Amino acid sequence: MASFMRFGCSVLAVIAATGLAAEPALAQKADSAKTDTATKKKTVSTPTSILPTTQATPAVPSSASTKPVSRPAVQPVIQPSAVPTAIPTVSYPVVQDTLLAEPVMSWSVADAKALLSTVGYIGKEGLVPADYQPAALKAAIAKGEGDDLDALASRVFGWLIEDLRDGRTPMKSRVQWFAVDPDQDLMPTAQIMAQALSEHDVAGVVDKLAPTNPDYAALKADLNATPMANKARRALIQANMDRWRWLARDLGDVYLMTNIPEFQLRLVVRNKIIRSYKTVVGKPGRTATPQLAETVSAVVFNPTWTVPQSIVKGEGLGAKVLNNPTWARNAGYKATKNGDGTITVVQQPGANNSLGLMKIDMPNPHAIYLHDTPSKQYFNSDVRAFSHGCIRTERAVELGMTMAILGAKKSATEAAEISRSGTYTKVEMTRTFPVYLTYFTYARSIDGQLKPFNDLYERDKPVLDSFLAPRQIKTTQRASEEEIIKLDNPL
Repeated sequence: MASFMRFGCSVLAVIAATGLAAEPALAQKADSAKTDTATKKKTVSTPTSILPTTQATPAVPSSASTKPVSRPAVQPVIQPSAVPTAIPTVSYPVVQDTLLAEPVMSWSVADAKALLSTVGYIGKEGLVPADYQPAALKAAIAKGEGDDLDALASRVFGWLIEDLRDGRTPMKSRVQWFAVDPDQDLMPTAQIMAQALSEHDVAGVVDKLAPTNPDYAALKADLNATPMANKARRALIQANMDRWRWLARDLGDVYLMTNIPEFQLRLVVRNKIIRSYKTVVGKPGRTATPQLAETVSAVVFNPTWTVPQSIVKGEGLGAKVLNNPTWARNAGYKATKNGDGTITVVQQPGANNSLGLMKIDMPNPHAIYLHDTPSKQYFNSDVRAFSHGCIRTERAVELGMTMAILGAKKSATEAAEISRSGTYTKVEMTRTFPVYLTYFTYARSIDGQLKPFNDLYERDKPVLDSFLAPRQIKTTQRASEEEIIKLDNPL
């Protein structure tokens, strides 16, 4: 028990050091009334603008064919709250090949010149200045104010916003990308343009749309320190900067993120890694782990495992369990013969359970989740691509306890008792707890150093090729059109 308590106290100490307010149960406050009040204040937050706000009433066009008669006033642009309770994190295919609306607003020559200057330095963000028609914009500025300048400047600004907010890479080049980015809804292009023009601060507004994650900042600094002659390195950095833009701008105050090619999972609090864990990911091919953004619903301690029919029937396990009850009992299996003749086999909780002693539920159509494993030897390998798609996690019980404390308001003592009980226990999350399965081939490692990672699933080439091709007009499609592969045995 002492070791479990030391572990719980260390988590509290780390969280306190990051400045994140601990959940009331985590601090084990005695006054329950104060606890309830504090919790409500903490979990109900009002979304704030990512851009400077004013008292003006917004006047934003609803379509590309509508142009305001006078300068549009400011409408605040919404970003996710610090604890994103109102923003579901979900991955699913959204296949709508409809072009995004392009708002058209009135542009002064001064604002258009600021836009042209912004296009000139946008390469520092890993984007391609030529994409944004600088020569045509310069010619339109020389011609003066009018419909031509309004149309072109609005389009160029819109493209900049789309690429900084959502990423330049077209969806067809994002292999197995199913993480839906909410930023397009939270920060509409028309509202951003209206604010930039109202405040006459095109450059400032554009600057504030880049990802704020320190890992993106590290890539940006490295890109700008890399000689133009080193095209291959610059291209790799560009591609991985864009991958950050694919994600939601606000990842949350507390979240899990795994970088698949790195074989590492991070528990992040306020952009600081407080724990890291080795992972085993999907084998290349049909069992490759997809890129997802989900929300943890629960942590299951001492889980059961319903054996897939490919093993029950295909490998004869069902008949073996029924015909040899002594062996089945020793192996932890229980079988039920159903009315239709099929056999259901469930492996009971225990150290030899295929899910180990902990599973993280994160509902998604791929049936992918994070879990423990009895096969700890795989964590000793440098290349750990052995699973059928799910993420096997090192020190999984520790991770589960931490999440029970952070995400379900359990005390360290409660988390320890649940994990050691040997009984199936599902701990529902009371805090929104996002989990991101990402794929970065050049990124900061868990030790904070930028380094390349092996392109395990060969997902780089489509992204790199897209940067060599002309920019594609964006559509409303939010995720890959690829097949959702739900494996019978995702372990």
